[in-house]
Amino acid sequence: MTLLLGCIADDYTGASDLANTLTKAGLRTVQTIGVPAADFALPEVDAVVVALKSRSIPAAEAVALSRGARDFLGGEGARHILFKICSTFDSTDAGNIGPVTDALRADAAAGPVLVTPAFPETGRTVYFGHLFVGALPLNESPLKDHPLNPMTDANLVRVMERQSAAPVGLVDLHTVARGPDAVRSRLAALAQEGKGAAIIDAVFERDLETIGAVALDGPLSVGASGLGLGLARALAAGRTAPTDGALRWGASVPGAMAAIAGSCSAATLEQIARAEENMPVLRLAAEQLVTDGAAVVAEAIGWARERLAHGPVLIAASGTPQEVAAVQARHGRHASGLAIEQASAALAAGLVEAGVRRLVVAGGETSGACVDRLGIAGFEVGPEIAAGVPLLRTVAHAPQMLLALKSGNFGGPDFFARAFAAMS
Repeated sequence: MTLLLGCIADDYTGASDLANTLTKAGLRTVQTIGVPAADFALPEVDAVVVALKSRSIPAAEAVALSRGARDFLGGEGARHILFKICSTFDSTDAGNIGPVTDALRADAAAGPVLVTPAFPETGRTVYFGHLFVGALPLNESPLKDHPLNPMTDANLVRVMERQSAAPVGLVDLHTVARGPDAVRSRLAALAQEGKGAAIIDAVFERDLETIGAVALDGPLSVGASGLGLGLARALAAGRTAPTDGALRWGASVPGAMAAIAGSCSAATLEQIARAEENMPVLRLAAEQLVTDGAAVVAEAIGWARERLAHGPVLIAASGTPQEVAAVQARHGRHASGLAIEQASAALAAGLVEAGVRRLVVAGGETSGACVDRLGIAGFEVGPEIAAGVPLLRTVAHAPQMLLALKSGNFGGPDFFARAFAAMS
């Protein structure tokens, strides 16, 4: 099998978002959790998204994981590699976007790599190298209060250059608007200047199509799911026998339904509040999860067991940015984050033991911890629940499960009700 596209995603919810985008654009897509074992049998697909949990770990570890995923995808014949990052460019001055890009570019002997987190459909646009979240520059958006990677600079050329070994250039919107050949000329000029990467503007969906067509000239590109859309459309345009992107998808999976929320985003906090109107919701205090996680988890699982037979439940380990900051001040950012992730993973395992087979998880780090704890190897990508959030069915996993892995900022106020309806 020769893959049209291989993707390396730096978190699990972002991987699901990308897999969903590729599927809707006509590529038959599978998402794996980490690099699959040697006996993992891929179905006949066009694209594979390898989901890593590498966004907020030390840069050297992220590089090693990403190279391992690249080797797997190359072994499957992938013609182009997309390093999938968050549409809000979550990173610090130490990485990990720059170091991983540097390593993959060096390994592929590539010229300047196109980089864009733009995805206009979800309100992410880039103009003169500055990232906007809706109408707000990144540094004025809620991402300025991100608990792990607070984003305080909207100028992505500066952000990328601070974490990269090579200088970073810009391909502005005026160049993109003139079409693929103009972008290629600009990239050639940036190569002469010794640039290792180029932030490229995108404000409209057609800009993504231009970027996708040019990116396929080389072995590597870096971006959010918007770039995945551009790549998929460019690949579909060259097909002789297009498909609808759908893998086999049958009836729903039976079993109880539950949700775990770990994101502290404004969107998820609103979704939890809305869920309280129509389902049982248990809110857990971050301080208690850090100091006495095992006892809190055991009590929460007992609470859920009493209610699962009557309908879905939601257990929320989310707090406001102020509450999370206070816990981090007392216990340290890394230690408190790790404790809450481990507690969320234990919740997932306990819920599955209690009979849950349809599980919704909100938050990138939370999703990664839960899926790892459950030992899931991969997913088939199914119907879309909300923009960027597909229904997922486990592959080669017992018991079989349906999951939805939601980035913190994704989905409308009634997301949890919609997700459970889609799983019914």
